[in-house]
Amino acid sequence: MYYVKTLHRRGILIIGLLFLLAVTALSARLGNLMLVQSGHYQELADELHTRERKLKAKRGEIIDRNGTVLASNRTVCTVSVVHSQITDEEAVVEVLCRELGLSEEEVRKRTEKVTAREIVKTNVDKEIGDRIREYDLSGVKVDEDYKRYYPYGELASKVLGFTGGDNQGIIGLEVQYEEVLKGIDGSILTLTDAAGLEIENAAEYRVEPVEGNTLQISLDWNIQNYVTQVCSQMMEQKQAKRVSAIVMNPENGEIYAMVSVPEFDLNDPFTLPEGTTWESGQEKQNLLNQMWRNPNISDTYEPGSTFKVITAAAALSSGAVRLEDGFSCPGFCIVEDRRIRCHKTTGHGAESFLQGFMNSCNPVFIQTGLRMGVETFYSWFQQLKLLEKTGVDLPGEAKMIMHDPEDMGEVELATVSFGQSFQLTPLRLLTTISSIINGGHTITPHFGVAVLNSDETEGYRLKRPQEEQILEEAVSETMRYCMEMVVAQGGGANGAVEGYAVGGKTATSEKLPRGNGKYISSFVGFAPADDPQVITILLIDEPVGTYYGGVIAAPAVKTVYENILPYLGIEKDEGNNG
Repeated sequence: MYYVKTLHRRGILIIGLLFLLAVTALSARLGNLMLVQSGHYQELADELHTRERKLKAKRGEIIDRNGTVLASNRTVCTVSVVHSQITDEEAVVEVLCRELGLSEEEVRKRTEKVTAREIVKTNVDKEIGDRIREYDLSGVKVDEDYKRYYPYGELASKVLGFTGGDNQGIIGLEVQYEEVLKGIDGSILTLTDAAGLEIENAAEYRVEPVEGNTLQISLDWNIQNYVTQVCSQMMEQKQAKRVSAIVMNPENGEIYAMVSVPEFDLNDPFTLPEGTTWESGQEKQNLLNQMWRNPNISDTYEPGSTFKVITAAAALSSGAVRLEDGFSCPGFCIVEDRRIRCHKTTGHGAESFLQGFMNSCNPVFIQTGLRMGVETFYSWFQQLKLLEKTGVDLPGEAKMIMHDPEDMGEVELATVSFGQSFQLTPLRLLTTISSIINGGHTITPHFGVAVLNSDETEGYRLKRPQEEQILEEAVSETMRYCMEMVVAQGGGANGAVEGYAVGGKTATSEKLPRGNGKYISSFVGFAPADDPQVITILLIDEPVGTYYGGVIAAPAVKTVYENILPYLGIEKDEGNNG
């Protein structure tokens, strides 16, 4: 009996201890929840009883050098539904189907989805959004939003780029300057009960969005528009694959125009040209990527004779030639086992280096390249920054494709000397020639000039890398003279402009594979020749019929200059008759 009583007392004691431990543990847990983790659970409670709707920030505008708006915004609406708040589903479905042009199946799928907020359609015209709001349907939300709008449609499409459904930049300046343009989204917070219904008369918490800054660029609407017209006309006349052009200030790198026709509609960038077919989503995307591509910075090509400007500058700087040095052109040049012809198959005969430059004589430049040798010539590629990207403020820039010096034999050296067997972008070539004629200093081609505040006051100027002197002024002056002589008396005569001294260089480069009958015709021209303020490159890709750069590309640049030189305020030299 005593033994049983002892066990009973011990059992009670054990149960008491277990109870005490349980109470202690529960108290500790409650203390932890109420004191240590109270903030965390308060946040969860707030999330459960609040609903957030984003307010998109107004994206900053893009304006040209004169203040013309190139990219702006239109007010649109986002229509959404909250399942728990819908009291008349049939009315909601009927109205949204009719006003938004959606199928009943699609709308019903949204209304029946049990989520905090289900978006039915974005980028709805404000007029339609206002009509839906007037129905005052429970559970239907209409929030104002912004959609990117480009007033000039196709103009500068491959430069400006466009935004996606979320208003984020996808290509061009829109993505390059995303941080400048995007702004900061706001929000609306509303209180709800346990069923998810908004509490009537409860306070609404609103965080206002902060609109993005305005980006001012160097592009000039008038010049861009006119150059686009010239390129479009040339493309139609020559039935070309495309025509591209860049107009730039060679002194500071500001780009006034960058064109590549055909362009595309910035307000409808996902629609391919009429008649285009595709078999898969990936194939369509590839076609879109090609349509959006900017060949001025992303596509490389063999420049042909325009590269002779660089060969000449390197040769004059290194002392390999002087302008008066004599050469002989029989119409071809033998290099190792290769017979490389001149464009004038009967030959130019005896000529000076200057005359060879004016005549765009291949044998003269082959001999010049061989005089320099691989090491010297290649060192000038590095000196003139040819092997580097230009640093233009656009995404997708390609680098020059050049032989490694150890792989350059005499044949490669010869062909490179007159612009074949390697590739570079039009912008890289134009930038390097700009340095050769501007006194010998580097420039960084660019569009971005300044960031303005929302009230259009200047926030800050955009900075560029510090200039470097990479060529002697004396050589730069000589090259300006040589290129002026090309237009005045040489193969670039069709680029002459009455009342202005113009310098330039023509090119006609055969596309690979050789013998396919496809060419790129081009001309690089600048003015005034003694004080360059504007430089232009124009390329005609696969022209039909006459394809010589001096015959079709040079006159196109002449037409451009006849209009934009007076517009830029560059005065005529009355003693110059073109």
